[in-house]
Order: sequence, then structure tokens, then C-alpha cells
Amino acid sequence: MGRAKKVVLAYSGGVDTSVCIPYLKNEWGVEEVITLAADLGQGDELEPIREKALKSGASESLIADVKESFVKDYAFGAIKANALYENSYPLATALARPLIAQALVEAAEKHGADAIAHGCTGKGNDQVRFDVAIAALNPSLKILAPAREWGMSREETIAYGEKFGIPSPVKKSSPYSIDKNLLGRSIEAGILEDPAVEPPEEVYDMTKAIADTPDEAEYLEITFRRGIPHSVNGEVKHPIQLIETLNQVVGKHGIGRIDMIENRLVGIKSREIYESPAMVVLIQAHRDLESLTLTKDVTQYKRGIEETYSQIIYNGLWYSPLKAALDAFIDKTQENVNGTIKLKLFKGNAIIVGRKSDVSLYSPDLATYGSEDKFDHKAAEGFIYVWGLPTRIWSQQDR
Repeated sequence: MGRAKKVVLAYSGGVDTSVCIPYLKNEWGVEEVITLAADLGQGDELEPIREKALKSGASESLIADVKESFVKDYAFGAIKANALYENSYPLATALARPLIAQALVEAAEKHGADAIAHGCTGKGNDQVRFDVAIAALNPSLKILAPAREWGMSREETIAYGEKFGIPSPVKKSSPYSIDKNLLGRSIEAGILEDPAVEPPEEVYDMTKAIADTPDEAEYLEITFRRGIPHSVNGEVKHPIQLIETLNQVVGKHGIGRIDMIENRLVGIKSREIYESPAMVVLIQAHRDLESLTLTKDVTQYKRGIEETYSQIIYNGLWYSPLKAALDAFIDKTQENVNGTIKLKLFKGNAIIVGRKSDVSLYSPDLATYGSEDKFDHKAAEGFIYVWGLPTRIWSQQDR
């Protein structure tokens, strides 16, 4: 089934993406497979992954270091939007997909490939995110998804790979399916598929158990400029270093764990466990700073935009006209989101205990109940009459 001559394959080094290489060549008549692994700060040793692709039959094996772009162009945009899918998940995995798609498209264009392939199954969200993002960036490229079509069980997939010299995993080191990058980890499968079962401590890696956290609180100050995190405890940090520092400091106190029933894009519910220490506290702090620096109407209107924005990311529509339009709105709102938020980290809790900004809209003279009070109390009576007039008329008519 000759669908394409030269293919760029999104490659992780796992069973499915490794088997995709001989499968594409032998079953679908692809002449050349180039693999691309994205370095998103997942911590894996990428050189063995690169070599495994070549041993599995790839003509070239590429590594794309996209960590800085991942933070500056994706994570920071999500923070400005306070993007939490279903008010819980800070989208650490979902944010990586449009960036990987961009790297795949750039590689395909550079190497003259006519198709892009991935190892996603037909059950998850990532197939949609990849397919839609690739189509948005270059609609002339074909998209191949062998694992969505080959109909093999895991055992059959391993056996197929062995026929072409791909070694089977000695043992499945973990019953869980884990995706990790600089922004966090997602953990699913195994006993976690029963939503009534408490996640065992072994599933966590970035966050400590409450029993193992420090017995003294730690204070943390995060400074933002135009809505973007800029420094921690007064020290300016490079974007990657800022995320890494916060992951370590916040995770040490057991903060950043999420256990939720999630509505997947394909219509099923899944039980998901996430760890995302830095993103959890950055969005919490950013949202609080907005309450100090944005007007009431902008703050309240933006909440609806944030819900839509998180759905856009989750649903794979990063490259879309609506996303671009909302970006313009959000960027405008961030012009004065400058200041510092002070958090107290203790036993699984990040508590905001202070905030300050040179462009704060909080007026002590108006807020105080002391002798310095500058609010005109006499003005309230006329305001209340006008404000309540529609209600008064309705009540009279209704009676």
C-alpha cells in the first residue's frame, strides 16, 4: 500500500514507534523513514534513542532540542491565559504536541518528505492534536498513523518488531503509561484505571509525599513582567531554569499533584494523574497578580476566555484563527500585569500570603475603615437607588 515515499516519523524509542519503522516500509511501501525525537526536558538519554531508530531501519535519526521554545512560546502563553483544563490540569502534555508537530513539519520540509507519521492509537487525544496541527502548518503533507490501523495487540506488535531485529522489552518496568517533559508528568493505566483506588506513592516522581515534606514552611516570591514569570526570590532566571527551579522547590513540599476524571476529546472519560509543580504555582500566582492589576470587568471577562483557551489547547487547536484572536486579547490584558507574589509552601499547600505591584489598582485610602478613609459614603445612597431601580420596577409589576 504505497502511501508515501519519504516519511518523517515522530519517535520516542518505545515499542510502537520503533515497530512503525519496519511496518511503514514493509506493509505500506515507504522507501525511507526519518525519525525525529523532541527534547522537551523529559530527562531521557536521547543518544540511545537516536541509535535505536537507526538500528530499527531509519535512514536518519534527528533530535530536536525545543526546550527553550517549549517554555517561552508555549508554557508562558498558557500561564498568561491561566489555562487549566476543566479547572485542574495545567496542560503540560497537551502543550508539547503543537511544538512537536512544528518540529516534524520543519523536518519534513527540510528533507523533502511527503508525509509525517506518528505512533498514536485511535483512543487518545494526541492523534487529534498531531493530525490537526500538521494539517494547519502544511496541509499538503500526508499523515500516516500505523498504530491506529494495524490492529495488533501489544504482544503481536512486539513479535512483529522481533522479526525485523527490534529487541522486545526485557520486562515492562512499570504497569503505568507515563509521559514526562519539563512542565510535568502524566500517569495513567494499571490500577489507576479504577477511579476508586488511591494512587500508590510509586506513581509520583516530581512531588514528595506529605509525610516526607519539610516540617518548616518555605517562602517563595515570584515576580512577573507583562504576565510572564521573570524572577524567583529576586533572582532573574532563564525560562528553562525558572521552571526547573520551581519544580524542585515546589515539588519538595508535595505541591502539584492532580487526580482527576478527565473528559477526553474522543468522548470517553479517563482517570488521570498529573504532577506539574511549577505550572500549578505559576498559574495560581499569576491569577492573583491579575486581581491586583486588572480592572474588575477585564478580570471577570477574561475568566471565560481562559476556559475557552484551555479547551483550545486540549483539543489540539493551537494553530487556529480563534487561538490567534484570543492571544491578541490576552496579550493586551498583560501590559500591566507586573509585580511580585509571595507564597508560603507547606505540607502540600501553596498559600498566597502577599502581593505587591507598582501598577496596583488597590487603593488603601478607599479600602480602609480607619480614619484615613477617603470613600464618599453619602454617594452610596443615590448609587443604590439607580442600581436597584430595575429590580424595584420588576418587583412592583410582579406583585
